[in-house]
Amino acid sequence: MFDRQDLPGIRRIVVKVGTSTLTHDTGKLNLEQMEKLVRQVADLANQGYQMILVSSGAVGAGMGRLGYRERPKTIPEKQACAAVGQGILLHMYEKLFAEYGQVVAQVLLTRDDLASRKRYINGGNTLETLLRLGAIPIINENDTVAVDEIRFGDNDTLSALVAALVDSDLLVLLTDIEGLYSANPRTDRQAQLISKVESVTPEIEAMAAGAGSNLGTGGMATKIQAARICSESGIAMVIANGARPNVLREIMAGQEIGTLFLPQDKPLPGYKRWLAFGSTCNGRIYIDEGAVQALVSGGKSLLPCGIVATDGLYQNGDLVSIIAPEGYEVARGVSNYSLEQVRRIMGRQCLEIESLLGSKDYDEVVHRDNLTLMLPRQTSFSS
Repeated sequence: MFDRQDLPGIRRIVVKVGTSTLTHDTGKLNLEQMEKLVRQVADLANQGYQMILVSSGAVGAGMGRLGYRERPKTIPEKQACAAVGQGILLHMYEKLFAEYGQVVAQVLLTRDDLASRKRYINGGNTLETLLRLGAIPIINENDTVAVDEIRFGDNDTLSALVAALVDSDLLVLLTDIEGLYSANPRTDRQAQLISKVESVTPEIEAMAAGAGSNLGTGGMATKIQAARICSESGIAMVIANGARPNVLREIMAGQEIGTLFLPQDKPLPGYKRWLAFGSTCNGRIYIDEGAVQALVSGGKSLLPCGIVATDGLYQNGDLVSIIAPEGYEVARGVSNYSLEQVRRIMGRQCLEIESLLGSKDYDEVVHRDNLTLMLPRQTSFSS
């Protein structure tokens, strides 16, 4: 099983740094902190590691330049801050990395870029080429145009999706807290730091709290979601305090820093990884308990006889979320039929499809090859 002593032997690392680490309370960039981060990333690159940096801070940097003292509340104001701040942020990174002989490349992404299978693959090819050429990609959400990403998104999730996209060995989330605690350490003195988590379950998710500083959009909940994406993708993840001196060097030396989330021994393959985490569902299909058992225990495809209801706006070839009777998402997959077609054949036998629709291309509404389960795995953790 993977553990901290395996960290020095890995090759590809994604480092995500949060707004609270990169900026002062005023919203202006913390240049000393940025310089320390860049020096560590550049030094690891000099050692032969392939480095990718996912950086928050564009909105915070723009706030400082535009005179905001608190994070703006309206979408246009956030976008304006991002438009100003992104150039400031990249200019500082380019200047600092150049002092250590490193070339950087800016990559702006939205969830739509990863939700499209074609764009997902193209983005991966671009990042692979940059790494092969020795550049350090600096990635951020394209906050200036991505309304949903500003309102609900976060760079924790983005960094995990990027790590999965490029088959990274490790994701490091640098934040303003030491790691995952058994309770909120800011309000509970009895909270204990969790050193290692084998996989993400509802018990682990219950330990997550809301957003931290007033400058960032993420909290521990988004970091746990990132951990789940990484774990299921076969990627180790560490949450650590970005203000800690030499934090990246200590992590890569195998020291017990922060919280380590272990990768699963049997990760999802690339396509099913994209189905589970990278893509966006356009509808929902509700199934009965028999269909749940067929999917989970029998390894079967989803047939119309097990469907009890459906909603959304999906066509054949679109991704749908498959919902169990208890209301949880049991799977995701590509539907062979549209919403209207599924409504006409749901609850019926495969032999009836042709008479109900006038033709039959498939017996399966969602074929097993285009489906991935979304059930959390059992876990244990240690403090």
